[in-house]
Amino acid sequence: MQLDLQKFYQACNPSKTLAVENAKDRQYYIDFSSVRGGRIIEELKENITFFSPEEPTCELFTGHIGCGKSTELLRLKAELEQEGFHVVYFESSQDLEMSDVDIGDILLAIARRVSENLYALEIPEPKALKKILVGAARLSMTEIEVSQTSANQELSLVELGIGKITANAKNSPEIRSKLREYLEPRTKSILDAINEELLQPAIYKLKQYGKKGLVVIVDNLDRIDTAPRPWGRPQAEYLFVDRGEQLRQLRCHVVYTIPLELIFSNDLGRLVQRFMVDPKVLPMVSVQSRNGDEYAEGMALLRQMVLVRAFPEVDASERLSLMSMIFDRPETLDRLCRISGGHVRELLRLLSDWIKKERRLPLSGEVLETVIRAYRNQMSLAITEDEWDLLRQVQQQKWVSGDEGYRVLLRSRFVYEYRDAQGSWFDVNPILAESRRLCRSA
Repeated sequence: MQLDLQKFYQACNPSKTLAVENAKDRQYYIDFSSVRGGRIIEELKENITFFSPEEPTCELFTGHIGCGKSTELLRLKAELEQEGFHVVYFESSQDLEMSDVDIGDILLAIARRVSENLYALEIPEPKALKKILVGAARLSMTEIEVSQTSANQELSLVELGIGKITANAKNSPEIRSKLREYLEPRTKSILDAINEELLQPAIYKLKQYGKKGLVVIVDNLDRIDTAPRPWGRPQAEYLFVDRGEQLRQLRCHVVYTIPLELIFSNDLGRLVQRFMVDPKVLPMVSVQSRNGDEYAEGMALLRQMVLVRAFPEVDASERLSLMSMIFDRPETLDRLCRISGGHVRELLRLLSDWIKKERRLPLSGEVLETVIRAYRNQMSLAITEDEWDLLRQVQQQKWVSGDEGYRVLLRSRFVYEYRDAQGSWFDVNPILAESRRLCRSA
């Protein structure tokens, strides 16, 4: 068997999200639920399909950026569709300026994506929402042309109007400001219009076609900037705590991703009260237990995640025997898995950079160490002395508090969260854990 280095490299693209409904992507998918401390996606699915198929639900989902949330949400989408639900999944970062987001922006983005996705249902044009959009379009300096052609040839006013408005607002702080002044006092009217003129008619038509309901998955909201609003309130707390009740009022099933920092915020209790659910957290893949022993099952699955990128058509039990075609020795692959800390995108990023640097097979442990040192040096440059002290505390205690310093460490991926039978525990990113700076006494 010959291994094509170029194809292997392309299969290890860390920026590609696997869509499990796609047969090619599905062959690369590894189910890590057994080493992540729970059946999180199954819980999300069953909350909709079993416990509340007829009544709208609202779920919150979070985890480190790059830990595999989008892949798992696309898996959720596929499984919900198998259960008979129509699912609208979209990445909010395509519609929103993540450093400056408000409630109206999110609602319009949802309205746009739902109306585009369900265009074929020929839902009557929402008059109240149209009226609001015309006013917003004037402020955002767009022109909305009402199509005179058939519905099958042109986008509706809502689709075209929201698309232009959100595109202009994303690219202009001035337009965003004007738009907010217009939309904010009309938030209730926007919600009512979306519910009564878009979501409810859509669900009615979907059920006529044999569907069980509508689910909207809003991905990438966990990427919003945590910088404070002009009045000092952090953006994440403002959107999901202060305005969370409005996000929960959409009359369909909704899954929002939220920033991980909210789990460690003093406002967590209020967040739960607003949404009436506990946020689901996707932790790292465990590569060791909290006492430092290797976690064999997690390591085995990470090995398979790497090997399947090279040999997707080979049975899992046979891939291990082909390891020597990729790596100079088995310990080299284990080193890659351990140093990733179970962060799947970080593992693929390390592997991709390693392949580019070495440019031949088998990949050597020496070049891997060069890549690791470069990563460590780059990460260390951003860490203050106070943060090094916090990292030493995490290393000793395996825990973090809700202090701002720890939230910075989590967002920067200097600290990872894991889960076991006892609950959550934390540890320093293994790349940093080997730093000489971290070994200094506090």
